[in-house]
Amino acid sequence: QVQLVESGGGLEQPGGSLRLSCAASGSIFRVSTMGWYRQAPGKQRELVATITTIGVRNYAQSVKGRFTISRDNSLNTVYLQMNSLKPEDTALYYCNAKRPYDQREYWGQGTQVTVSS
Repeated sequence: QVQLVESGGGLEQPGGSLRLSCAASGSIFRVSTMGWYRQAPGKQRELVATITTIGVRNYAQSVKGRFTISRDNSLNTVYLQMNSLKPEDTALYYCNAKRPYDQREYWGQGTQVTVSS
């Protein structure tokens, strides 16, 4: 069973920064597009950013210029660097892996990000 282990969530002030990390099983990480999604109370889960196995990135419009997704293939880890945080970034953030050949998805447990004064 593939496991995605997340870390880095917490409480931050508006304008501050956080970095989320997600370590995945190597067998799935090697062949998967990795992504970050988030869900705020009362809202749909939404895509934040994705990165393919060769480093092609995609971002939600709401986070462009503020967030950066990256991956370290030697560590089987994907990161989300979040700068210039806003209160509306407050959500439960989920790590995601998707295999291109069959579109099977795996999800992490979620890590809470709260942006507040």
